[in-house]
Amino acid sequence: MPDLLEVATEPNRRALLRLLAEGEMTVTQLTGHFSVSRSAISQHLLLLSEVGLVTARKDGRNRYYRLDGAGMVRLRREFEAFWTHELDLLVVDANRLSQQTQQGKIQ
Repeated sequence: MPDLLEVATEPNRRALLRLLAEGEMTVTQLTGHFSVSRSAISQHLLLLSEVGLVTARKDGRNRYYRLDGAGMVRLRREFEAFWTHELDLLVVDANRLSQQTQQGKIQ
């Protein structure tokens, strides 16, 4: 299975997630927002579906995509876990820089 963060951070897929946050849309509706082909949008949606970030339902000839709430919760947890660690490292670096500045030894 593809990595959740890797899939979600690709620019076109991020844009798709933002659009789907507004509500359910068809591939045709989504494609109108991009300069890439309908086929490319379908491939992006397939990846988003594989990692559980979107779901689809078929109605006649149309396929309607929407965000998957459980998948979005998982994505948020992944970002929070990553960001918390990164913020901790930033605080350590800021404290070190502050101490060096106070001692007049910026490196």
